[in-house]
Amino acid sequence: MAFLATLGMLVLYASLFILVFGVPWAIYYDQTRIHIPPGIKHPGKLRLYHAILRFLGFWAIMCEKLGICHRYKALVTFYRAIPLKKSSALIIKNLLFEDIPVRVYWPKATSSGNRKGVVVISGGAGLFGNINMSDSHCCYIAETTDSVVVCIRFRLAPDHPFPIPVMDCCTATIHFLKNAEDYGVDPNRIAVYGESSGGTFATAVCQHLATKKDLPKLRGQVLIHPFLQAIDFNLPSYQQNHSVPILFKKRALMFGTMYLIGKRINVEGLMKNAHVPKHLWAKYRKWINPDYIPEEFKAGGYVPMDPAPFSQELYEICKECINPMFAPLLAEDDIIRQLPKTFLLTCEYDTVRDDGLLYKKRLEDNGVPVTWHHIKEGFHGITYGFGNRILEYPTLRSHFQHVICFLNNL
Repeated sequence: MAFLATLGMLVLYASLFILVFGVPWAIYYDQTRIHIPPGIKHPGKLRLYHAILRFLGFWAIMCEKLGICHRYKALVTFYRAIPLKKSSALIIKNLLFEDIPVRVYWPKATSSGNRKGVVVISGGAGLFGNINMSDSHCCYIAETTDSVVVCIRFRLAPDHPFPIPVMDCCTATIHFLKNAEDYGVDPNRIAVYGESSGGTFATAVCQHLATKKDLPKLRGQVLIHPFLQAIDFNLPSYQQNHSVPILFKKRALMFGTMYLIGKRINVEGLMKNAHVPKHLWAKYRKWINPDYIPEEFKAGGYVPMDPAPFSQELYEICKECINPMFAPLLAEDDIIRQLPKTFLLTCEYDTVRDDGLLYKKRLEDNGVPVTWHHIKEGFHGITYGFGNRILEYPTLRSHFQHVICFLNNL
């Protein structure tokens, strides 16, 4: 009891400290460090969203410094406190798929046959993503596409670094494919959906299952501004949008390395591409090359840059970054050509925009049908406020209808 009382006092003091110092700091940081391009409509909405995230980040760091918990566990605690949505049109249950927690959403309306299935994988860089973040999306998809939706609660880094989170997603998806009819789903009409790092995981899941002969084939993949490669961090979108919220270039690399190896490292060398030896540059230039980015996306500014001198130490730390389960753009052609029809969403003011553009080209070059939707005023995380009256981006619903149309046509 004494320990709990002490812990409670620490949390109280931390919260008061954050309220007094964290909010002004977050506002100052937001106003002086970030870049809001003039092409982004409703910039105040983005500033508000980013200020909230900065405040949460400050709160999480203080929890770590006070010895309460790791900063990412603090963020997980916050996101799991987001209220789950109630829907009169759905039956919602928490289940286990091979010991992996999932949340399943069934439409209550009767169906003449088995429904489509959609596996949803949350974003959060493999560090703090969870079902609560995706709950509004899951309800909306289930209601508007008459699908059974499964959202996966995979394990998280740094306690469970790569490849554990993405393999949890593979395990749960395989279970769903094998047992689809038990959930009222046609096993041949299942798609995988993911946003941000969830899009990375969704891509990796589809590639992992592409060659498995003992499973039904996935019908589609929906990839919302995914991260897909860790070779070139100076593509046009990385240069143009390095300080556009919410995914700064440095922040993306810090999250990515924490997910990859489970600890923080200095990412300055990564930002200059010092982690890639010459033979890998030569090998992957056929897929990751700024020459393949349409000229219209270079208009915002692009200067070709040679990589910094190679660092063997940095390469040894991050050598798994060329694993296609981490960087799906590096999968071989014989895998790519077996992938299902794809919906790919990119945003103009997104650090990882060009990952999506390069993957679109690879899919098309290998005969995979691609439905591409580009949000010209979009930024990374534009979908995160979905269902929240204050934070939802005003044009988001109209853009999201392209996703719904794709799923309805599977």
